[in-house]
Amino acid sequence: MFTVLDRISWPGHPAKPNEDVCGVSGDWAWVIDTSIFPGTKPVMHAKSDATWLARFADERLSNLAPQAHDGAALLRHVMEEARTAYRAVAPAERHDDFVTWPLGAMTLVRRRGDLLDAWTFGDTTAYVRRPDGTVVTLGDAPGLRDAESSMAAELMRQAGSRPTAILDEPIFLSWLAERRERQRKSGIPAALLSFNPDAVDRLRHETAPCQDGTVILLASDGFSALVDLYRAMDAEAALDSALTSGLEPLVKLAREIETERDPAGQLYPRFKASDDATAILLRA
Repeated sequence: MFTVLDRISWPGHPAKPNEDVCGVSGDWAWVIDTSIFPGTKPVMHAKSDATWLARFADERLSNLAPQAHDGAALLRHVMEEARTAYRAVAPAERHDDFVTWPLGAMTLVRRRGDLLDAWTFGDTTAYVRRPDGTVVTLGDAPGLRDAESSMAAELMRQAGSRPTAILDEPIFLSWLAERRERQRKSGIPAALLSFNPDAVDRLRHETAPCQDGTVILLASDGFSALVDLYRAMDAEAALDSALTSGLEPLVKLAREIETERDPAGQLYPRFKASDDATAILLRA
């Protein structure tokens, strides 16, 4: 079982829907960070189908996880249900239109005796602190972050833009559309939460020791930016701070960096001034 020590989920912009979610159920916990192509007309939610997908997956994981034994099988089932629910409402031309689908990064963990299983799509992160203080980082986020930041810097340079406006720039929209179209033509499902259950075959699976007293911090990339983009602290210091003062001061620090120290995205190139920031702090 996990004990929830703290949890937080702040939208990146007060006028936009939060497309993150986190949850826990028994020996299972997760963080989900979804997105959708800018300007895509929603069919499942008043403002964003990405928000719908995050909430749908959270609800189904909450209900199904206690009876589950394998993370990949659990996620495949949830994605099959999400596809069925989406197709029941969406117009037929969008049923298999990957470009208009909501997509999600996520980390799902399960405690299994003295081991922690972690299944990861995309750039969410699990920080695992053993009782002796050793911290292990699970997931692909650091490498993905470097590539994304480099691309953000290049596109902002070409557009003469900044994080508050780059998502509306034609050069960004063209780059994103081409990226999704290449993915569609490849026939290989993106390694992301989506309406294609075959993506589960590309899940990253890792294990880590998880004795009693182990602390796990699951974070979306808007939260983990403190560690892997802004370099404001390392993972050990982030966990120390979370255990001492809770998660809110960490999100406030991220917002300070984004709005006061680097609003133009020159120090830390990124596609959003502030991203949705979500984290859940657990003890085994």
